[in-house]
Amino acid sequence: MTDQTPTDDELRGALDRVRTEVGKAVVGQDGAVTGLIIALLSHGHVLLEGVPGVAKTLLVRTLSRTLRLETRRVQFTPDLMPGDVTGSLAYDPRTGEFAFREGPVFTNILLADEINRTPPKTQSALLEAMEERQVSADGVTRPLPEPFLVAATQNPIEYEGTYALPEAQLDRFLLKLVLEVPERTAEVAMLRRHADGFDPHDLAAAGVEPVIGAPELAAARAAAARVGVTDDVLAYLVDLARATRVSPSLRLGVSPRGVAGLLTASKAWAWLTGYDSLIPDHVQAMLLPVWRHRVQLRPEAELEGVSVDQVLRGIMQQVQVPL
Repeated sequence: MTDQTPTDDELRGALDRVRTEVGKAVVGQDGAVTGLIIALLSHGHVLLEGVPGVAKTLLVRTLSRTLRLETRRVQFTPDLMPGDVTGSLAYDPRTGEFAFREGPVFTNILLADEINRTPPKTQSALLEAMEERQVSADGVTRPLPEPFLVAATQNPIEYEGTYALPEAQLDRFLLKLVLEVPERTAEVAMLRRHADGFDPHDLAAAGVEPVIGAPELAAARAAAARVGVTDDVLAYLVDLARATRVSPSLRLGVSPRGVAGLLTASKAWAWLTGYDSLIPDHVQAMLLPVWRHRVQLRPEAELEGVSVDQVLRGIMQQVQVPL
């Protein structure tokens, strides 16, 4: 990137190179890479769900390297305390006073690994940080670095030893990205890299290079925010949300926060794909990752084997699309 203010095309090109660099270490998860970039452009947080071994942690570590952002990792366990995440007062024997010791949340990208293996009390320690981008302790409010993103990984809920995230916590995540086991060709390519000596702990040796930093990311965020939206598209967003609230398959529909989140993420996707105004296609592309964790099935729908994604796809088919 040059010292001059980069153009939108230059910024989009740089983010394309970010995806290329991440692909040197992570195979078969292109959708998740794009989702993380959209979250960064939208000032949002991401929940990454998948069985162990699908490169959730590696994905976040590699992305942070390409963006020159500081990353800290917290392994969430049943005995983890809130202060272990946000920080706490510690006695300093040199001064004889208590001083605040910052926790790992004071970083650009916090990798909250296996967040659903810790009890709700510790999960909730992230609420203020995610929403207000600050930590309050001992009557003092401390701002977090900018940008700040929580990338939380979790195993599917049915796994033993997991705690379902509270609704208030889920609503703070802009996106829920589901990482599947890679397709056969991608898995073969992954094994070839390991056979050739790939070390996931040494990204530099794998050839993963930094591409942009926080200033360029801030410029891209500002550009995405300038994407225009017509009243018809805004009404379409509201109609989709209201349809979730009256769906016979759902006992919990989308909140107003969820509608605003879909708007922001859709604008980021529109900008990434070269549009200067939002169209319904962009909304439809982002609806599942933005809303799948914000709605809840009725018990009878679960018994029938219906999934949240199926219900949301049905709603998209039912709600009239503006011309």
